[in-house]
Amino acid sequence: MPGSSNIGWTDCSTPRGRVSLRTIDDTQVDAVIAKTLESVPDGATHWSTRSMAREAGLSQTAVSRIWRAFGLQPHRQEAFRLSSDPLFVEKVRDIVGLHLDPPLMAMVLCVDEKSQIQALDRTQPLLPLAPGIPERRTHDYERHGTTTLFAALDIATGAVIGDLHRRHRSSEFLQFLRTIEANVPAMLDIHLVMDNYGTHKTLSIRNWLTRHPRFHVHFTPTSASWLNQVERWFATLTQKYIRHGTHRSTRHLEQAIRHYIKVNNDDPKPFVWSKTEPPRLLRRLRRLRMEPP
Repeated sequence: MPGSSNIGWTDCSTPRGRVSLRTIDDTQVDAVIAKTLESVPDGATHWSTRSMAREAGLSQTAVSRIWRAFGLQPHRQEAFRLSSDPLFVEKVRDIVGLHLDPPLMAMVLCVDEKSQIQALDRTQPLLPLAPGIPERRTHDYERHGTTTLFAALDIATGAVIGDLHRRHRSSEFLQFLRTIEANVPAMLDIHLVMDNYGTHKTLSIRNWLTRHPRFHVHFTPTSASWLNQVERWFATLTQKYIRHGTHRSTRHLEQAIRHYIKVNNDDPKPFVWSKTEPPRLLRRLRRLRMEPP
């Protein structure tokens, strides 16, 4: 942007009743942006509007407006993780294909376990919600054991097949596969989308899958659980039904989870794949992994 032009940034921080407009030229805007992106203040990891205002000789309001206009948010930080799976693109293409173009005469199930779900009770009764006052609970809690939920989400309907076990081993996962077998009509093939957890790959599991050829397994890439829709369903279960609940025993917790599954299956709603251009998604993933096209 030319350094000689004015872009109309104004400082309206003068006392009430007085109007004083001070334009901020492009050179000052460039300086704020460059300093925000390329440096940090002494004694801090990122700039605040106040520290940048002192450094740039502008008002806090002006800095805030510049940051907002250019989408700068120094206080925010997000995390990411790149998969090291050598077959990452192939596996993504396979699983995305199952969602966008599922096979005929088949059911696609996203399978995983939510392990170590804690049955927690507060040390004092909850104080209920009131006008102007949120629900309140004690900070400390009592543990009453844990349970593990094995779940299979039908991507076409949103219905869930669930099993609860106190332990999380390949023997429990094998029982869950038998539960899936019993709940899916015999004329349908079964495509399982699941991660690379050790209990999914033991010899007993591999032998069972070999004896049941209608099961087809699609493993997600390592460190890519976001491809498994049941993870999103687990998050909804936690947000809606577990986190704010109190459970005085493991049995009480398991009854609550079974009730949630029943409510879900009474009116199931599938998740909708919103990315309309899978090739663009794959190109972005390749670029992040610095792979050739």
